[in-house]
Amino acid sequence: MLKRGILLFTLFVCSHIIVIAQPPKGVHWTSDGTGYYEAGQSGIVLHALPADTKTVVVDKSQLTPTGTSTSLKVRNFFFSEDGKKVLIYTNSKRVWRYDTKGDYWILDLSDNKLTQIGKSLPASSLMFAKFSPDASEVAYVSGHNIYLEDLATNKITQLTKDGTDRLINGTFDWAYEEEFGCRDGFRWSPNGKSIAYWQIDAYKIRNFLMINNTDSIYSYTIPVEYPKVGESPSACKVGVVDIATQKTTWMNVPGDQQQHYIPRMEWAANSTELILEQLNRKQNEAKIFVCNAKTAEAKEIYSESDKAWIDIKERWNDGDPAGWEWLNDGKQFLWVSEKDGWRHIYIFSRDGKKETLVTKGNYDIITIKAIDGKSGYVYFMASPDNATQQYLYRTKLDGTGDKQLLSPAAEKGTHEYIVSPNGAFAQHKFSNANFQGFKEWVSLPEHKSLDGNNNKFDPSTITKNVQFFQVITEDNVALDGWMVKPKNFDSTKKYPVVFYVYTEPAGQTVTDEWGSGDDFLYAGDMPADGYIYVSLDGRGTPAPKGAAWRKAIYRNIGRINIRDQAMAAKKLLQSPYFDTSRVAVWGWSGGASTTLNLLFQYPEIYKTGIAVAAVANQLTYDNIYQERYMGLPQENKEDFINGSPVTYAKNLQGHLLYIHGTGDDNVHYQNAEMLINELVKFNKQFQFMSYPNRSHGLSEGEGTMRHLATLYTTFLQTWCPPGPR
Repeated sequence: MLKRGILLFTLFVCSHIIVIAQPPKGVHWTSDGTGYYEAGQSGIVLHALPADTKTVVVDKSQLTPTGTSTSLKVRNFFFSEDGKKVLIYTNSKRVWRYDTKGDYWILDLSDNKLTQIGKSLPASSLMFAKFSPDASEVAYVSGHNIYLEDLATNKITQLTKDGTDRLINGTFDWAYEEEFGCRDGFRWSPNGKSIAYWQIDAYKIRNFLMINNTDSIYSYTIPVEYPKVGESPSACKVGVVDIATQKTTWMNVPGDQQQHYIPRMEWAANSTELILEQLNRKQNEAKIFVCNAKTAEAKEIYSESDKAWIDIKERWNDGDPAGWEWLNDGKQFLWVSEKDGWRHIYIFSRDGKKETLVTKGNYDIITIKAIDGKSGYVYFMASPDNATQQYLYRTKLDGTGDKQLLSPAAEKGTHEYIVSPNGAFAQHKFSNANFQGFKEWVSLPEHKSLDGNNNKFDPSTITKNVQFFQVITEDNVALDGWMVKPKNFDSTKKYPVVFYVYTEPAGQTVTDEWGSGDDFLYAGDMPADGYIYVSLDGRGTPAPKGAAWRKAIYRNIGRINIRDQAMAAKKLLQSPYFDTSRVAVWGWSGGASTTLNLLFQYPEIYKTGIAVAAVANQLTYDNIYQERYMGLPQENKEDFINGSPVTYAKNLQGHLLYIHGTGDDNVHYQNAEMLINELVKFNKQFQFMSYPNRSHGLSEGEGTMRHLATLYTTFLQTWCPPGPR
């Protein structure tokens, strides 16, 4: 759900998250990892490390099409393997969440010829263009079909011809994109003679109709193929198209295509086999198949199951499920599993029969940053001692060594890295909730700053006062939390408290990084105005506290996470400086669902609530997300009902402001109307604001965010007045 609202907040208040249209994300490393390319005002610049020597390899004049005076605006760029050609992505357009379609140009550095590819196709319609291994051709998707273009002749060959808005080749439908992070749906074979791709058949997926009432005198509907929870997903299969014959061979993956998912697929370190991961409908069984690209035979080499669910690579690969980590010339591959109760790295033999545990101990890896097969190390993020922070570690790939902390131990907070392919250099960012932080380039493993300044963390520059704590509830559950107290705090007085919540498996709110403790919707200064601001992470949030912590929420969204929040608030409110008559709670998306449930289920605690774009009825959300964490409503519908805010709306006693965009393709506006009906039924008075045609992030429309912030702040100050008493 954008991941259920968390990413939205991060984009507003934390500059460390950068969304790029398509891989490679972040840094464009040179193939040997000794430098990186960067697009800027002067063109594309090569930065050679460690000295950061800059060389313009593509200047603006080379990016200016013939007959024009304006150079291309580079949204992304990709060098061919031999470095002689550059693929330029520009004029990008949004597809659901990201700008993944646009125009592509090829710059041949041997003669500076700049040529647009796919020129006969509609403008800004090309997706995921990629060089063939020898850079003689480029493949791309347009209109849900895969095309091939010869760069010598610019001849375009349409490799698939059955693509429609419902039969999707080389990319994905709404649900796969939103919940698995799957966007780029085709892969060149290493020898360049064939292309493997996904085909998604969404013909059986019903349309959800959004209505536009403002852009014309007569309203019109906007259909979105959207599989609600309980509805079968889009059928999915994987094929290999032969470039010479243009014929596709479909892999014989066992099972009902309408009842499984294939979130990962790659070539198996050769041009004759594919490797893929299959999940069952409930996402609690995962199987790995190796498929013969010619015969289509699929051989299962590994399987695992879980009582709750199994996460896919997106979870530990910075939101990107692509890639398969082969080692030892394809004889082994890396795998991540929680089967021993912690998220750990394993090395499997190619046939899946031998496995080696690489990361050992009672801690979780958070994300994998680099695999240096030559030196025998894997680099990963973890935080064994504090689930609100994260640090860079490395360990030996053969599983013989202990984890080695690389981040400076004195820099307590959140470290982020983009590590070079050879593990020699990294872009490093550091911040904590009270220190805005910095960005630098470092050498690894010694973690030396390339600018020579290794003491950038200056506690004297701290201007905020975000305090971290733990609270143990009457259920003996320890929750991490942060708190920001008012300026000139007087413990003998009583203050209003605002709880910021999320609580679902898609994200944490209690993280020791810059932006935590800020309420970006508040139009003013909360500490100066006299509010205590608090957030708590309970069971079910994706904190690195072990699988049992994360999966306690299975079939319990709307119940166990709500009780954890309420019991922790109950414990906190025993402190004399909290005014229990002025307790507010707010959240967005999954956090808005939590807000409603807290307000309705625990009205004796929470007096004011502000909810933005909530899932008021769990039966309205998409199948991949909701079934992963709640099961199938055909089997346990009562869990969905018992976790939904509409079930408890009759209990509203406090003051509620509910907000939703009518153009929300993620959490549909129908949730607002279902909630309104239930509140009206029981004569519950509340305030409501709809934003016409705004999507889940309410980012569209002139003045929207200003209006939203004013609305939020006015309501909060009216019903939960600021200041000590």
